[in-house]
Amino acid sequence: MPDSPWQPPRILLAVDLVILTLREARLHILLVERGIAPFLGALALPGGFLHDEHEDIEAAARRELSEEAGLSDVHLEPLAVYGEPDRDPRGRVVSVAYLAVAPRLPEPVAGTDAAGASWMPVEDALAPGTELAFDHRRIIVDGVERARAKLEHTALATAFCAETFTISELQQVYEAVWDVRLDPRNFYRKVQGAHGFIVADGPMRKTPNGRPARLFRAGPVHVLNPPMTRP
Repeated sequence: MPDSPWQPPRILLAVDLVILTLREARLHILLVERGIAPFLGALALPGGFLHDEHEDIEAAARRELSEEAGLSDVHLEPLAVYGEPDRDPRGRVVSVAYLAVAPRLPEPVAGTDAAGASWMPVEDALAPGTELAFDHRRIIVDGVERARAKLEHTALATAFCAETFTISELQQVYEAVWDVRLDPRNFYRKVQGAHGFIVADGPMRKTPNGRPARLFRAGPVHVLNPPMTRP
């Protein structure tokens, strides 16, 4: 007898979203509380399945972000694809993850299958006692690492500052995202060595300790050369 025709496996396609922002000088991630099984009540990244074979993947990511957290107009970039066979108890699910790192994001509003949505400090989200659904801990770790690398190689950090800022205020952004303490002198030297990263602007401003500090604004470059390497 001839062999039966090969049938491709049934694979579901989903999207997951790593949305990061700074709140109170700490890096926060957007998480939702799952309102349905599996992992009912666990924290998870916003996301879900594509509606049908005609839906664009990035469009699905934006739809899920709007439906589960009430957020829109966020710049998304592809992060990675996750497709281990046992990552979802409902069957073979491949997820395309997207990353957004943006300042001044509003409070989320839960909807659809999310029982709640909120910002959580990244260190709390990744703490051993935090129950995260699926393989979302791994996706969060990958997203945070990508965000930290973006601050090394791009001028993204200036977006989290006011229109004019001090070197110390810019340093606070790096410390929050990298989760390290930086030496002010070394940081100043690296910032000044990254050509076009920041430019002087306006008169000096008094700092909380009473000393005057020079003001800067974002420079014309988007890619830093040399990069702001982490310690």
